[in-house]
Amino acid sequence: QVQLVESGGGLVQLGESLRLSCAASGSIFSINTMSWYRQAPGKQRELVADITSAATTTYGDSVKGRFTISRDNAKNTVFLQMNSLEPEDTAVYYCNVRGLIGGTNRRFDDWGQGTQVTVSS
Repeated sequence: QVQLVESGGGLVQLGESLRLSCAASGSIFSINTMSWYRQAPGKQRELVADITSAATTTYGDSVKGRFTISRDNAKNTVFLQMNSLEPEDTAVYYCNVRGLIGGTNRRFDDWGQGTQVTVSS
């Protein structure tokens, strides 16, 4: 009932920037927390950043000062601006959105399909 579509990944050089987007659609009554996670080969999925409905943000230690998460509530979209990218940032990035489904008060907790970010040195 909720669909997430990610975009913006790609191949960049050390020090360059990328902006990821994740748009949620479907029977959405409200959205609470919107998050970005990433998973590198052979590693566990880790939190990159999240943002609550009150715009409170949290960042993983490795991205603080380089990445910025934001959201457009009118468009149910979350963004991740990634600056000063490093090879260690190479991973598949997933958005995660939690909220309430319209007309039911049931919660949803859905994931995007993932978008590859590769940073070469």
